Amino acid sequence: MVAKPQVDLTEIELLALDVDGVMTDGTLIIHADGSESKHFNSLDGHGIKMWQRAGLKVAIVSGRASEPTQRRAEQLQIEHVFQGCHHKLPVFEKLLEQLGLAPHQAAYIGDDLTDLPIIRYVGFGVAVANAADEVKRHADYVTVRPGGSGAVREVIEHILKSTGKWQELMKRYLP
Repeated sequence: MVAKPQVDLTEIELLALDVDGVMTDGTLIIHADGSESKHFNSLDGHGIKMWQRAGLKVAIVSGRASEPTQRRAEQLQIEHVFQGCHHKLPVFEKLLEQLGLAPHQAAYIGDDLTDLPIIRYVGFGVAVANAADEVKRHADYVTVRPGGSGAVREVIEHILKSTGKWQELMKRYLP
């Protein structure tokens, strides 16, 4: 395998996220009536809003379809939401085409084998700390925090700080 060249994080315009195991800890709570619950991390949510305030795009590409995911995406005003994707890469390629972006302009955070095709395809592929070992081996970056515990926020801060966008966003909090 040929190693990917080091990505210029300033070129990243899209952050795409898996849900179960990335935005959540991967636990699925199925109630007796068939409804489901998920725990989302508020630090991740705030990080996503900061990413959007920096003028950057967010997408969700999830293998499972669930109402809690749809509701969280609505709360965070995530425009590009793809659920029930058993083969994620073709969906992601269509999204990039629709947005007029090249693979090197995207980052993706995943945790399991179904995320590998996109992690290897994008400019900055990320595995959360609790990801499958194979996923970690192919990622450009492995988070310190596990999925559902601020891993998304960690990646957002890493990219924004590396690209000089963090200080501008901090003016809102530290005028």
